[in-house]
Amino acid sequence: MELSIPEAKSRFAEAADAAARGERVVVTKDGRPFVEMVPAQRAAGMDFAKAALVRRALGIDGLNVGSPADSDDPGFSRQARDLDP
Repeated sequence: MELSIPEAKSRFAEAADAAARGERVVVTKDGRPFVEMVPAQRAAGMDFAKAALVRRALGIDGLNVGSPADSDDPGFSRQARDLDP
């Protein structure tokens, strides 16, 4: 679908629906392509299945990372964070 700017303004809902269906929607200015409407991409969350495959491929599946119980780093100190009286 190709529309001029005035056409796009008056037929915006129709153009948006067409773009959401995957149709190419081009808005022209002075007869030349100006902008193209495309469907929005949803932000993807963490792909845990893919992460598990990568961990396995790297040989770090089952690797536990943490701090030692006797860590003297104040950032890990329960007292410094007022978690223990």
